[in-house]
Amino acid sequence: MSKPSPDPVSRLDQNTGPLHQGMFGTYRITAADQREVTAYRISVLALAVAQLGCLAQWAWGGATWIGPWLVAMAVALGLALHWIHIYLRPLHQALRLLWLLGVGGGVALAYQAGPGQMGNTLLAQPLWIMAIGPYFAALTGLGFKEFFCFRRLEAMGVTLLAPLLLLLALIRVVPLERQGPFWLLEAVLLLVMAVGKFRLDPAADIGDKSVFQELERRRTVR
Repeated sequence: MSKPSPDPVSRLDQNTGPLHQGMFGTYRITAADQREVTAYRISVLALAVAQLGCLAQWAWGGATWIGPWLVAMAVALGLALHWIHIYLRPLHQALRLLWLLGVGGGVALAYQAGPGQMGNTLLAQPLWIMAIGPYFAALTGLGFKEFFCFRRLEAMGVTLLAPLLLLLALIRVVPLERQGPFWLLEAVLLLVMAVGKFRLDPAADIGDKSVFQELERRRTVR
């Protein structure tokens, strides 16, 4: 019996794109790879927009009912961490775990304070920052990855500002209610980073695909 021919879409995904020389051999950027990069970039853009929306409501409408914005931020970052390309699988899994812990902390906050009072509770009880902190640690990891790979200064701003501001609020040096301009700066930097990524070749986000392929090969032969 003859072997069935590959699905045309799968064959197209495997064979399109120029041949690249990597550290461990040649590889192609397929149509599937490009879709993953697009999904990642849209997720980061959605994260930036959701964070700006959260800050705008906080500034003009108060901290009540910022919960929906927090949900949008959590979903967007989760999707970005799903599609992000990181060579080291343990590091990728660690960022996902931090995201999951932060989301769990947010759920606990919503349960304790009520969805409409999450922001007010954070203002009144800064210790809740420890519960949602892992989410921002994951965001910091995303920003550091972007800076490490592309040397984008706005990515370094995201990497430094988020943990610094939360630490200052946690130790009550600069409370959250006085940090608005700095969080706005962080969100704008995140937006600049997200928009700028759409000008890059998809291959830049994927990196040396032969490294992924070699690491996967080593895992399968263990």
